[in-house]
Formats: sequence, structure tokens, C-alpha cells
Amino acid sequence: MKRPFAATVWREGKWYVSQCLEIDVASQGETEEEALANLKEALELHFEPPQATRPPAVRMIEVEVGAT
Repeated sequence: MKRPFAATVWREGKWYVSQCLEIDVASQGETEEEALANLKEALELHFEPPQATRPPAVRMIEVEVGAT
């Protein structure tokens, strides 16, 4: 199934950066076309189902949430 996504492309130094506007995925390339092609590949990888080789470890962390 194909689905369209909106993307922006801008230049940062010698690189072009492409970013999907609907999903927090970005990529880069030496040309606008390369940046968009890399973004397309990154989005395709984003939507592939995960294939873990072993179950991930669940860890607990503590975070300060208010001033004392």
C-alpha cells in the first residue's frame, strides 16, 4: 500500500535536509533529490515491523517531575 507524505527540504551547509511533516522522520543528502530519496527509504524502514533477535530489556528510570 502506498501513502503520500508531505516533506520539506532545506539546505544546511553543504547538505540538504529532508523532513516528513506528518511523522518525526528526517534524512539528508548532497542534493535535494538524494535527500528526498533517503527520506523515502527512512520512512519505508520506519513502517517495517520490528524484528527483534531477543526480547528488549524493560528498565525503570526515575525522573524529577516537580520542584521541591
